[in-house]
Amino acid sequence: MRRRRILVLNQYYAPAFESTGQLLTQLCEALAEDYDVTVLTAAVEGAPARERQNGVDVIRVFSTSFERRRLPLRAANYLSYVASSLGRALGEARPDLVLCMSDPPFIGSLARMTALRHRVPYLVIVQDVFPEIAVQLGRLTNPVLVGSLDLLVASALKHADCVVAIGETMRDRLVEKGVPSGAIEVIPNWIDADELQPQPRDNAWAREHDLEDAFVVMHSGNVGWAQDLDVLVRASTFLRDLERLRFVVIGSGARQADIVELHERLDVDGFLFLPYQPREVLPQSLSTGDLHYIGLAPGLAGYVVPSRMNGVLSVARPVIVGADEESEIVRVVESAGCGVTVSPGRPERLAAAIRRAYEGHYDLEEMGRNGREYVLSTINRPISIERYRDVIAGLLS
Repeated sequence: MRRRRILVLNQYYAPAFESTGQLLTQLCEALAEDYDVTVLTAAVEGAPARERQNGVDVIRVFSTSFERRRLPLRAANYLSYVASSLGRALGEARPDLVLCMSDPPFIGSLARMTALRHRVPYLVIVQDVFPEIAVQLGRLTNPVLVGSLDLLVASALKHADCVVAIGETMRDRLVEKGVPSGAIEVIPNWIDADELQPQPRDNAWAREHDLEDAFVVMHSGNVGWAQDLDVLVRASTFLRDLERLRFVVIGSGARQADIVELHERLDVDGFLFLPYQPREVLPQSLSTGDLHYIGLAPGLAGYVVPSRMNGVLSVARPVIVGADEESEIVRVVESAGCGVTVSPGRPERLAAAIRRAYEGHYDLEEMGRNGREYVLSTINRPISIERYRDVIAGLLS
């Protein structure tokens, strides 16, 4: 029998380093065991326009690659990718299913057009609820533009045969947006617990960066608007007396320069800013953190679910979460007992919690063990992938 075909749309795919691209790559390579999978993604410097990559047919189309800090330039990246993908998606051999992940956030409209063209179902995986996230962050204020984008995104979601939300709070947000509750499946983003295993606190990466004897509070991931890193920098001003305390910020993003400038303006010592680290050293770099800060700006609960926490829990390190109490990450921390939660936007409360951790008032090792157990039982890669297999099999039955 002919193998069923899945056409996948997303701006990012390996070797791109964005988390959505990494997750989608892992999903597609797993699905390629049972289906013929074709991915339409944006071109990456040094990567061929078309190749067979671990069983997946990858087609890379033109897209601008402007620096994403400025919203108009980010929009240009989005629009150029969608425009380049349109003809290819409609002209590809008939798939049995169209699947898209929400980069760009209105890619669902292209998925819908393609599915209608071929008269097949389509599945949307929502990583961020748009445009609400941009409105909450103050990045979009024009009511006409907000209304137009909301109509575009909501229409694609409402007509999808299935919409995957990555958290229960996000599910609620999607229902508020008009998506039928019966069309929504909740499948959390996963982590590979075999790839990210706990490492000793004193490891080669820690020694390379002179952190083996420090108490390290770490952020590892995107440095953007949603991560609320201003609060971490401001919290550090209350902790100048803690001699062994170091803050390590790993990653890059739209607010990288702002965060560095704020740290310099407040004249706080003990900060180390590093670029994204190679995947092969992630187990060591993440294990170097005695405590990981997971921030989520106020008002964003359910509109975005920070997946960077998954890697931290996988290496058995505790987290300190600054987010609204209804957010998915607060729910996980409180149910799994894998860290501490504080109100978002409150640097003095964050500083007080860090001080208590530094002084030994929390059992950080037990929190780390609890986090690792949560990963193994709930969000380990094989568990989430199998749930996607079930959803897709249902759509194709």
